[in-house]
Amino acid sequence: MKIAIIGGGLGGLSAAVTLAKAGVDVQVFEKNDHFGGKMMAVDESGYHFDFGPNTMTMPDVFQDVIRQGGGSARELPFKKLLHHTRNVFHDGSTFDFSTDRKYMKRQLEQRDPESVSGYDDFLNEVERLYHLSNQYFLHRTFTGWKDYLSPSLTKGFAQVRPLESMNHFFKRYFNDSGVLQALNRYSTYVGSNPYATPATFAMIAHLELNDGVYYVEGGNTRIAEEFARAARNQGASLHLNAQVTRILTKGKKTTGIELESGERFEADRVILNGDLLQALPDLLSDQERSHLSNRKIDSFDPSISAFVIMAGLDKRLDSLHHHQVFFSHDYKKEFLQLQNGQYAEDPTIYICTSSKSDPSVSPKGDNCFILVNAPAIREGMCFDKESYKQLIYDRLAKHGVPIQQHLSYERVISPEEIEQSFGAYRGALYGPSSNTKLQAFMRPFNKSQDVDGLYFCGGSTHPGGGSPMVVLSGQNVAHHIIGKKVSIE
Repeated sequence: MKIAIIGGGLGGLSAAVTLAKAGVDVQVFEKNDHFGGKMMAVDESGYHFDFGPNTMTMPDVFQDVIRQGGGSARELPFKKLLHHTRNVFHDGSTFDFSTDRKYMKRQLEQRDPESVSGYDDFLNEVERLYHLSNQYFLHRTFTGWKDYLSPSLTKGFAQVRPLESMNHFFKRYFNDSGVLQALNRYSTYVGSNPYATPATFAMIAHLELNDGVYYVEGGNTRIAEEFARAARNQGASLHLNAQVTRILTKGKKTTGIELESGERFEADRVILNGDLLQALPDLLSDQERSHLSNRKIDSFDPSISAFVIMAGLDKRLDSLHHHQVFFSHDYKKEFLQLQNGQYAEDPTIYICTSSKSDPSVSPKGDNCFILVNAPAIREGMCFDKESYKQLIYDRLAKHGVPIQQHLSYERVISPEEIEQSFGAYRGALYGPSSNTKLQAFMRPFNKSQDVDGLYFCGGSTHPGGGSPMVVLSGQNVAHHIIGKKVSIE
């Protein structure tokens, strides 16, 4: 069997490892000069930045792919961060996220004393949400509507709070506005609004507060490097700077792919690892994909995008932590503005400074990866990049983080560049948002309804956005193709 994989992101590489290990002839085609998709290393002027993702959870998902490729866990040294995220609120007060329950309760005693007695119940509930999702949903390949008729899936779906919003769920356990704001930020991990996103995604709190947040020594982008090595080790052929321009079909069946150079590769199956809303219209005509037509694609609500500043400093600032969030005064207003296609006038600012845990990646000073939520691109949108950058620097200076005074290196990446570099529909980071129940739970299938032999993996399909989910999507599709049964009951 010959399989062509379009896109060398984590989903495509994950599928390549599993398929190649099963003896499949695998060819991976990546249009950029690096593998890993948005997991892109930026090494400039002595500073290393992980473009994304920065917050890593579920290390076993990544280690499993490495093991399939013939490697060992030692090749990806995940380091657990105990007190992993400092949340800073508009009044200057702070609240740290940690897997240390006693530490969390001591903080809650000061900020939200009524919630202390229920904190263990909260952790048990988000763990329950995670295990139900993992059992019934995360390892399942969705090839059509019939897959939703599974009795086990229906049973699991009914138990994961699909009709409740994330914000409403957190308010069951907490009263303090700052604590609620910090927890509601988990919705942005799937590019969505906490006041609309289903409470199911509160399971992210389990991953961070029970299981833990991790960092790969040397940079999280080492994950992509090890995935590529694992795929090659099993015999897959990987091609960089190889832009696929067309999926070849004959009688509603895929026969291979065509590159920008005009070169063609025959394949019995094709896996598209990319943003389906952007990639599919580029690779198949509207007439060839009635189930994901241009009209259908235009009906999707895209996830949020990002405005990013990578700032290399000439010193190390004591006020910075590995993960740090500076919250806006009015979170609901911020998401309303984003939903309306506007940049927030008072944005929440996230900074990852991985040199705090790993000085070797940035020996000259701090490597600040600064991310602000941004709206998906709209036609006619006007935006002054320099003014917004200055607004961010000014906000940070007021919080005692004088980044602009110590700049040695700077690079800004806007939603427009995200759209161009990563083939992201309207610059959205996670494909469709999870702001509606339909989009949250019924994303585009993992198998084309129009072209036989065409499969999909990545953040815009099942099981959803975020690096572990993307890896699982590649695994699920690969297992489906080779006929491997995965226990999900």
